[in-house]
Formats: sequence, structure tokens, C-alpha cells
Amino acid sequence: NLLGKPSKPGYVKLWDLSVTVEDLGADAPPITVSVTSDLHIGGVILKLVEKSQVKRDWSDHALWWEQKQQWLLRTAWTLEKCGIQADAGLIFMAQHKSLRLGLPNGLTLRLRACFSGPVFRTVLGICKMLNIRRPEELSLLRPVEEKKKKKDKDLSEELHDLTEVPLTSVSRPCLYNGMPAHFADSLQTEKVYKMLSVSQPAPAPEAIAKLYRPASVVDKAHIHSRWLDSSRSLMQQGVQENDRLWLRFKYYCFHDLEPKYDVVRLTQMYEQARWAILLEDIDCTEEEMLLFGAIQYHINKLSLLEPQTMTSSPAMDDLDSALQGLEVKLDGAEMYFCIRPKRLTLKGYKQYWFKFKDASISYYKSKEESLGEPIQQINLKGCEAAPDVNVAGQKFCIKLLIPAPEGMNEVYLRCENEEQYSRWMAACRLASKGKSLADRLFQSEVQSILSFLAMQQTNPNTHTDDSMSINTHSLVSPRYSKKYKVKQLTPRILEAYQNVAQLSLTDALLRFLQIWQALPDFGISFVVVRFKGSRKDEVLGIAPNRLIRIDLGVGDVVKTWRYNNMRQWNVNWDIRQVAIEFDGNVNMAFSCVTADCKIVHEFIGGYIFMSTRSREQSDTLNEELFHKLTGGHEAL
Repeated sequence: NLLGKPSKPGYVKLWDLSVTVEDLGADAPPITVSVTSDLHIGGVILKLVEKSQVKRDWSDHALWWEQKQQWLLRTAWTLEKCGIQADAGLIFMAQHKSLRLGLPNGLTLRLRACFSGPVFRTVLGICKMLNIRRPEELSLLRPVEEKKKKKDKDLSEELHDLTEVPLTSVSRPCLYNGMPAHFADSLQTEKVYKMLSVSQPAPAPEAIAKLYRPASVVDKAHIHSRWLDSSRSLMQQGVQENDRLWLRFKYYCFHDLEPKYDVVRLTQMYEQARWAILLEDIDCTEEEMLLFGAIQYHINKLSLLEPQTMTSSPAMDDLDSALQGLEVKLDGAEMYFCIRPKRLTLKGYKQYWFKFKDASISYYKSKEESLGEPIQQINLKGCEAAPDVNVAGQKFCIKLLIPAPEGMNEVYLRCENEEQYSRWMAACRLASKGKSLADRLFQSEVQSILSFLAMQQTNPNTHTDDSMSINTHSLVSPRYSKKYKVKQLTPRILEAYQNVAQLSLTDALLRFLQIWQALPDFGISFVVVRFKGSRKDEVLGIAPNRLIRIDLGVGDVVKTWRYNNMRQWNVNWDIRQVAIEFDGNVNMAFSCVTADCKIVHEFIGGYIFMSTRSREQSDTLNEELFHKLTGGHEAL
């Protein structure tokens, strides 16, 4: 049957199949081979190779079905099983192609990436080559192109070619002179690796001004709608050879961070945090911005010196592995208290006497009444404790998000001084993990908070000779560059610099990340959605441990739901709607406006996957579980 039409049972179909061989060039005619319906894909490839009469290594090549937008990778499957007939437009092409990859530090690499496997696996390969551990935390997204003026038309980006560097299959490559052996083959690749592992010089203010800055939460939502589907291949998502993509940290759960092995990972993490602050993708106070600028300045100075070896530091240890502290107890404290105030001012607070016991706080009208029944007892297990601090203004507040059946309740505590704040904040953080004040980690957590507050204190009498070398406007966001002149910003940044000048390069990077992670909006990805039963668009914030419903008009948080209260979630792929059920028979459903619902589904499943990781299994990655949680019915 030459037309490839269905034949009678028991008959074998025979027809001519035309296949385009990409390597022969765009002008070369397709190769026609005679095939039967029971011929397997591997047999078709063998016929193509023989008929092409080109002697080369074809092991990386596979068949791509253009009309169906799918790879034919199961070489044992027959043409009949695949549904291929005479009119199938097949292309025989390499599975690994050249890709332009933009990194968080602004470098653009040209490297070979897998176009046939799921994007998740493609990212694994890229990260292994670049020596970035924990690749499941990263993914690929389409870049947001900044607007270029006419006079900038001819400016081409600088590309660093790594196409000759092999994709390694080793989980932790051998190091040679502090770098993976596959980077030590040439001076060019050595230079690129040093650029990957060392912070880049501060950009000029003019360069920052040209970059895309989200002006609203809707703009941020459009950026987060550009993530690629981890379950599908690059080719299936329309990515072509030499296209440009960004590699970014997608999931803000940084696990098993070891400076000794994570030089590139730590540097790129810092660069992503730095640019998020400089481009105002995340909000911070003026005090925090000055401290960020001071640490950047310190890192830039250290990076210009001889390359330093990253070493382990107490600053990067998780709370669970910190040094042992003393057993302590908080008998009570007089603090100001408020539930969901309209304005965070003293007028919104009332003074009460507080007691902290186990993982709960109780409050009373006065110390004398603390022997009786409390006005209310609040269990802090599973809560979130966020700082709301202004050292210069002597404002020391703790924002608590308390789990409740309908979402999360907001509670604010206002402390009187740094000492009280550091002890109560440390207690709240431990209680959120179900730990009591007797826990050995309490004292070290208090000291960590106090040292962080000390960094924000300024000493106007401190003098330094660095005022001439500091590029002030490259260290702060455009908002503060416009607000203050250089002669106003420089002394304030240098004052803050005195508090971090003694840090090593590793500790400075980690301290920058620590302060970034403490910002209220840290790790939140935004999607514009329409909740079921609502007539207006709203914003869904997706954080590492919770979902946040945000009013699009005024930006207020309406409700918060934690993942650990989630019973199940599912996606109706026909109407593109996400439905989630929480404890207490709380249900909610929404459709996505600015992104495909697969992106939201993947974020939720991805964060749940991240929570399953442990130190004992730090070198193993359960790829199958990731796809089960994130893939839905479209997973490969």
C-alpha cells in the first residue's frame, strides 16, 4: 500500500517514507527509504544512515516528527505503533544543539544542550557541566528583552563559547586547580569558569537603567509566566538552535549549601539576589538597601584580589546544625500587640504581658494577671516569623503568620529594644519548627539576629579613605539613585561598610543571601488569576511554603494557605482550572490569566518535592517523583 492507507488484517503495509536529514543542509532534498509498517524506528534510522553515504558519528541523532511536535525516541517501537504513515514529515537531527544561555550574573554562554529530553533533564546536564549542585532548584525561562534604542541596534552581546566542553555524566566532577577538569583544557575555558565563580564588577548606572524593571506586580507576573515546562523538551516548546534562554533559580529552597563545593552555585545565587534588588524586583527598606550596597562593595573589593577558596562557615549552616547553645527560658515580657492593623503604627497596638512556654505564647493584661487564665494562647508551630525592623527608627516588630482553618492570621508583636526583639524572634523561629526554648539552638540564633541588627547600625564618626573609589549608584536601585546624590549616598554606604569590612568573601556572600532571605517578599512568584466565584482578577503569590491571595488593586494580602495544610490539588486540563483542598474542608479554585496553569501546578508540586529532600539523600535525586508531582497528564 504505497499511500500508507489502512490495509486488511494480516497484510504488511509498504510505502516510501521521506525524511529530511538536517546535517545535509537546508537545500538538500529529503532522503526516501522504503519501509514497512512493522519496521521499528531503529531500522528506519539505519536505512537513513546507509542511504546518506555520510561517514560520521550518528549516535546523537534521532527522528523529530514536525506535525506532532514530538521526538521518536523509542527505537524499538514500530512505525505502525507510532502512527506514522507516508505523509509524516520526519526530520533526522541531532538531539544536542547549540543554545545561548544567560546566567544570573549577566554572562551569556554558548553551549550544547539536550533538545530531546524533558527540560528538567536538560537543566541537570547544564548544571553538571557548570558545576552547579542541586540543579532541581533551577530551570529555564524565556528572557525578558529590554527595549533598545536605535543607536544600540548594532551592539551584539558578548558570547563565551563552551560548545566544545563535554556534558559530563559525573555528579561531582574531579577538580583540577580548583575547577572541574573539563574546564582546565584551555585558557579560554579556564577564564570562563573564573567568571562563573567570581562576582562580576558592579555595572554602570547607565547599564542598570537600560535593563527591564518590573513596575508592578502584574509585570512580575508576566516574568514568572515565561518559565518553560519541565516535563516537555525544548523542541516541543518551540525553542530552536541558538535561541536565547535564561538559567535562573526557580525554587527558593536552597538545600545542602557547601561553599567548598558550591563556588559557582553560591556566586550565581548571590548574583540573582543582587539583581533582584538592583532592579527592584523585590522591595526593601532604605536601611536594608544601604546594607546591601555595603556588602556588594565589600564583595567587589575581595573579588578583585587573588581568587579565594570558598570555605565552610557557620553563617551558612542550617539552624539544625548550628553550635550548641545554653538552655534558656523566657519568663515574660511587656510588649505591644496587634492583630491585622490597618497601619503599623504605635496607635494600632495595645500593651500586654507575654509569656512564652513550649511552642506557644500567651498574653495577659498585666504581669499580675499572668498567674491566671490568659486572654489568648497562640500555638506557633507551623507559623512564619518575619522581621519588620528599622534600627534607626528604633522599630523592632515581629510579624507572625499563624495557621488557621481559613488560611493564615496575621499577628504583630512590637518589642521595646534590640535585646528583647532578638530573644523573642529567635523563640518564634524555633517554635515555628515545634522546638521549645530549652532547645540548644536558641542562644546561637539570638546571637545571629543581634549581629544582623548590628550591621544596620551606622557610625557617623567613622572615617574611611574609600570614598573616591566607590561607584555608589551601581550599588543601589535606581529609586535611591534618583532620590540621593552621590555625596549623600557615599558616606552612608561606607558607614554601613564598617560593619561588614571584616567578613571573608564566603561570609559576605552568605550574609547577603541571609538578609535577602529575610525580606518579606522573598521567594514569592506571582501569577494573575481569577478565583472561582469572583468577577475580578487577583494575584496569587507562590512562596516556598504557602500560597498567598493578594488584592490586585491595593496589594493587600487577603488570605494565606500553607502547603502543610493542603490535602490535595488537581488540575482540570480541559478548562485549565486549578482546584486545591485544605484541612478543615477549605476549598479554592482558580484559572490563570497571565500564565498557563501548568506553571502554577509545577510550582506547587516542585516546592512539595523540595520539602522531601534530606541530608542523608543529598547526592541522590528522585527524578521520577519530581515528574509525578509536577508533570500532570502532560508528563512524558
